[in-house]
Amino acid sequence: MTTPTRLADIAEHAGVSEATVSRVLNGRPGVSATTRQSVLAALDVLGYERPARLRQQRAGLIGLIIPELTNPIFPAFAEIIESALARHGYMAVLCSQTPGGVAEDDYLEMLLERGVAGVIFVNGLHANANSDRARYARLTEQGLPIVLVNGHRPDIDAPFVSNDDVASLEAAVAHLGSLGHRRIGLAIGQDVYVPTRRKTEGFRRGLATLLGPSADTEGLVVNTMYTVEGGQAAAQKLLDRGCTAICCGNDIMALGAIRAVRQRGLRVPEDVSVVGFDDSPLTAYLDPPLTTIRQSVREMALAAVSTVLEEVGGGRPPRTELLYRPELVVRRSTAPAPVPAAPAPTSPEHLVN
Repeated sequence: MTTPTRLADIAEHAGVSEATVSRVLNGRPGVSATTRQSVLAALDVLGYERPARLRQQRAGLIGLIIPELTNPIFPAFAEIIESALARHGYMAVLCSQTPGGVAEDDYLEMLLERGVAGVIFVNGLHANANSDRARYARLTEQGLPIVLVNGHRPDIDAPFVSNDDVASLEAAVAHLGSLGHRRIGLAIGQDVYVPTRRKTEGFRRGLATLLGPSADTEGLVVNTMYTVEGGQAAAQKLLDRGCTAICCGNDIMALGAIRAVRQRGLRVPEDVSVVGFDDSPLTAYLDPPLTTIRQSVREMALAAVSTVLEEVGGGRPPRTELLYRPELVVRRSTAPAPVPAAPAPTSPEHLVN
């Protein structure tokens, strides 16, 4: 495998130098995950047997810690991450959390016992602004590559991949404003979470742009749970406060908001417009199809995989936040603001001659 002819063949096919091929075959640092994969693909295509060390590495494990699977956005992340890792010869160890189930710290202990090569966290404890950063510091001090998706924390020394939550809610409010809505509410999760704070910031910025910085927005943000029930309860309060449009922290909450609107005998979108967040699978098939903010799930998931594997391969990705721009997907759950009913005409007996 180390003869000049073979190195030259592999290098030519992979589009890299012979020195790079040598570094990959000998497991030396300084090669990106993408380049390493190109060299390994060249080995396979040209019919060369992989060295024993590389064959063993193909069975390497990467931990993947995500929240509960009931929110469709998290299985969407998991599917793309698992598939991308498999293409690079790694297997994802999926760890999903449920209330009262195995905690993130317990999962980490199990993953470390199994000798994982790295860990990807999607909306993990890092997204809680009050959580202890020490758990992640311990991992990085041990030299374990980690990547964190959403919930950026500047006090954690690791690469982050995030959706631009501020821009997301600014876009949602601007869309509703273009339809004539002026009384717009936000149904959102607990304020301890970084994504919640960023979405709320974007919402307030959007209202300031639409209504002016001195506009009265008191009571237009309701913090609750990121669940159907939470969305329903928040929407009830916002409807009591005269909102004709409601932005939601995720698509699950939007389902609850629609339920609250209908319980009052109102219609979506004729009477109240609703905007979700995530563009989860099946949102296009709801009744009505949901206008929502689409996270760049595929791009974010692939970036997380590329980043963790770069560090596994000996590189050092920047300790910065890759911020992905969202997309507003307009469907039929939003419509022009309802026109206020005209005052009843004065009856003839009240006319003054």
